[in-house]
Amino acid sequence: MNEQYVPPKVWVNDTNGGNKWANINSPEAGARYEKALPEGEHSLQLYSLGTPNGQKVTILLEELLGAGVKEAEYDAFLINIGDSDQFSSGFVGVNPNSKIPALVDKSGEQAVNVFESASILVHLAEKFNRFLPSAGPARTQTFNWLFWAQGSAPFLGGGFGHFYAYADEKQQYPINRFAMEAKRQLDVLDKQLAKYHFVAGDEYTIADMAIWPWYGNLVLGKLYDAAEFLQVDSYTNVVRWAKQVAQREGVQRGRIVNRAFGEPWEQLAERHTAEDIDAVLKLRP
Repeated sequence: MNEQYVPPKVWVNDTNGGNKWANINSPEAGARYEKALPEGEHSLQLYSLGTPNGQKVTILLEELLGAGVKEAEYDAFLINIGDSDQFSSGFVGVNPNSKIPALVDKSGEQAVNVFESASILVHLAEKFNRFLPSAGPARTQTFNWLFWAQGSAPFLGGGFGHFYAYADEKQQYPINRFAMEAKRQLDVLDKQLAKYHFVAGDEYTIADMAIWPWYGNLVLGKLYDAAEFLQVDSYTNVVRWAKQVAQREGVQRGRIVNRAFGEPWEQLAERHTAEDIDAVLKLRP
């Protein structure tokens, strides 16, 4: 930095207008324009983007379908946050916080809006009685690690990821600060996975589905191109777990839904039937 930043007595929004992602932000909530959300034929309507937070839900939905839960069929519509789709009146009507993912469950007498990725995971897991222990210590451990992910991932995404990959100017202090926290989190996860097959124990749960899109993708070199920088190979238990989870069919299918970036065989803007995913996966070399 050429000169030290001195905060004013009262904050004003003087964000540099040149950064695409900074321009999205505003101190005010609510809709910025009128536009209804599209709707498909299934009871579950997902509005999302294939970021790590979005992948959590589509992975669970594909795991449910793979387990034979036909009622988990869903329509998934792309919310392009770069184009401010999340600020439409329709999306804000589902999620007033204007963040993906958001789900509308129309299976009951009254439609239910569900937002925040962890809330959607719990809603679906309880609805279909899958991937979440029904009671006891196993259920508590699953919630422990599910909410660990919710509290930790913003340091990896909004903290480390922003300053390392997206900020206009590389700054040593924030990169070092958040790199240290990202590595500490990897160490927490590595020590847990040294004792158990999956994150919350020996059973694959929504905790794994919540954590893998962030930390699994990171150690597999699919997030921020930061694997070497963070020395992820030293977290051998996380790498073992990440590779194992990545082999699951539900993960391979779910991770491509609502993606509008990456290789052609990784992109599926909208999903309405299983055949939509099949067609994309056939493109894999």
